[in-house]
Amino acid sequence: MTHSDYHARAELHLGRDRKTALAQGGRDFSTAAKALRFAFEEAAPVSLRGAQLRIGERLYAGDQLAALYRDRRYPLRRKA
Repeated sequence: MTHSDYHARAELHLGRDRKTALAQGGRDFSTAAKALRFAFEEAAPVSLRGAQLRIGERLYAGDQLAALYRDRRYPLRRKA
C-alpha cells in the first residue's frame, strides 16, 4: 500500500465472519486511514474477524488490516 492509498476513499465491512460482514454491508469512509482508525479504535474487536477493507479495486482482510494500521506510513495519530 502506498502513502496515497491511506488518503483514498474506502469501504469497510465489519462482522464476526466474512459472510456476516458482507451481509451487513459496508460503511464508506472519506479515507482508508479513517476506516482503519474506526476498525481498530472504535469497532468491537469481534467485528474484526470478518473485516474487509476495499480501496478502489484492492481488498484487504485479516492480518493485512492490522499491518496497515501499524505501518509507519499510517498518517493519523493512534490511540495510546
